[in-house]
Amino acid sequence: MKNLKKRRRIQIIAVAVVALAASTALIGYAMRDGINLFRSPSQIMAEPPPETEVFRIGGLVAPGSVDRGSSERVSFVVTDGGADVPVVFAGVLPDLFAEGEGMVGTGRYIDGVFQASEILAKHDETYMPKEVMDALEAQGHWRDDTAAGGS
Repeated sequence: MKNLKKRRRIQIIAVAVVALAASTALIGYAMRDGINLFRSPSQIMAEPPPETEVFRIGGLVAPGSVDRGSSERVSFVVTDGGADVPVVFAGVLPDLFAEGEGMVGTGRYIDGVFQASEILAKHDETYMPKEVMDALEAQGHWRDDTAAGGS
């Protein structure tokens, strides 16, 4: 009788471990498209990501680089002071989008151009996304102590 209880406990523990591993794997599989890595322009130029990878890019919109075509297509350059990446976006830009201001875009890097599917702009004068601020600080181009940094 004692041996049967011990065996039953081991079976229950084994089933629980398998169920936990399977649920963890399913959660990871379900989230694979929802996890977007952040890259700065310097990181993209140093090691270009594969064309199939969706990621976020952030930096400052380079002054004089915004080109609003005749359609909804807009092109501009995003910079972190160390490197520049051309960006193309088809859609309506946020109201706060402007040259020299911070932005974060989601999309793919294809043939040397970041094809953005979404563009976000900072929401007030003191906010800069933490990832963008960290990338600019690493390049020595962000020294604003009033920035909230998303914290």
